[in-house]
Amino acid sequence: MPPIDHDHLTRQTSGDAELARELLMLFAGQCHRLLSEIGDPARTRAERADLAHTLKGSALGIGAVSVAAASAMVEDALRSDGDPALAPLAGAVAAALRAIAEV
Repeated sequence: MPPIDHDHLTRQTSGDAELARELLMLFAGQCHRLLSEIGDPARTRAERADLAHTLKGSALGIGAVSVAAASAMVEDALRSDGDPALAPLAGAVAAALRAIAEV
């Protein structure tokens, strides 16, 4: 599956290419901010889980399914006192950001 499902994004934006670009740029900025906050050990596990949940929702909105899946795994681990595996999330975010840069 590609990092960004452009068919999904096109459906979400009713084919408005400018809106799609705007959403992708907003998502990219959110990825940068949230990824660092999710990994911040100064934040509580609950805060970090909430941030992962936010990233998951945003990712689903634009069709970044891999980011959403990795965010869900981090969220679940944080809510269950498990060890959140941040590397898969960072990799999925990096792939999505590369795809966004190509748009």
